[in-house]
Amino acid sequence: MSLQLGIYLFLGAVGLFVFLSVMVLAQTWVERKTLARIQMRMGPMVVGFHGTLQPLADALKLVSKEDILPAWADKRVYWLAPLAVFIPALLLWVTIPISHDLVLSNLDLGLFYIIAISVLSVMGLLMAGWGSANKYAMLGGLRAAGQLISYEIPFIMAILGVAMLAQSLNLRDIVAGQTYVANVLLQPLGLFLFLTAGLAELGRTPFDIHHAESEVVGGPFIEYSGAHWAVFFLAEYINTFTIAALIVLLFLGGWNWPTIPFDGGLHSALSALWFLVKTYAVIIGFFWIRGTYPRLRIDQLMSFGWKMLVPLSFINIVITAVVLFYGLPLWTLTAMSLVVLGGTFYIIVKNPGTKLERHTVKVYSATSIRSGSVIMPGASAGNPSGAD
Repeated sequence: MSLQLGIYLFLGAVGLFVFLSVMVLAQTWVERKTLARIQMRMGPMVVGFHGTLQPLADALKLVSKEDILPAWADKRVYWLAPLAVFIPALLLWVTIPISHDLVLSNLDLGLFYIIAISVLSVMGLLMAGWGSANKYAMLGGLRAAGQLISYEIPFIMAILGVAMLAQSLNLRDIVAGQTYVANVLLQPLGLFLFLTAGLAELGRTPFDIHHAESEVVGGPFIEYSGAHWAVFFLAEYINTFTIAALIVLLFLGGWNWPTIPFDGGLHSALSALWFLVKTYAVIIGFFWIRGTYPRLRIDQLMSFGWKMLVPLSFINIVITAVVLFYGLPLWTLTAMSLVVLGGTFYIIVKNPGTKLERHTVKVYSATSIRSGSVIMPGASAGNPSGAD
């Protein structure tokens, strides 16, 4: 390796780390503001304009906090676990393009590289649980491993469906193939699979069971503090940005749909900006889901993955293969995907074929209670709310 190439790779790695760090800081602010909006709060407002400097204050606080090492911990495993989670999250961005010209290294087997690297973070979570010498941390690590391995199957199969359509594993080629029609219009089922499995891979609500405080006291991170605790969540937010970027690249046309006008440097700048706008729109969708849906139980989570998403991922591959092999019009793929997706939502909502009576939380609007159309338990017709 020449000195010039070594300097180029070093500067590229530093620039990539700085870029992802800025994206993480922006995400934390956007998440807090989005959740505050959903919950009718203001969110961060004090540090900086509308709290824009709050992420920097949080980062300084975490870096300056004391790192505590449990007495019984396996020190080597304990200290290496955050790096084992963070490094794969960073390495994924070696081949993810932000625009046609803005990528560290464009690989012909880019999707294969992403699939191979993305599974490595499971080892870091297991190391965190084992190295902490804490039974709750170990339980959280095992839950994380079971969840991530289970949802890797539909995650990878959804990617394969896109690769079959594009006839390429190169992310640039996949984006170029969506100049006129984005893959979301051809494979809505694939987008559903990738989005759902991606949320489970991230461990975000409603799939955040492995570090759910009410379940396993903070999961595999319970014994971590300060900067080492921050590294785990730095990796989580980088992965959130990664999954959103992959959704944009694989299903929403990347920077190429609709096509950006102009040429040269202006085209590259506008393409990168359009890509980031799409990516943050998807990220806000993630935060919206977090503020809307309750957490699944561990049995519900595993059942949904193996009994619902895994069969659907194979169905998605089969219908895509049938359309491509027999040369059918692509709108038939859209129609079949929508039919399967509609049946999936029907099963999720209605759950036919079971006589199980569901005793779940019921939500009533304030208007229906005031009008008397809904009588609350323990209330009377004259006092529909049950208040004294």
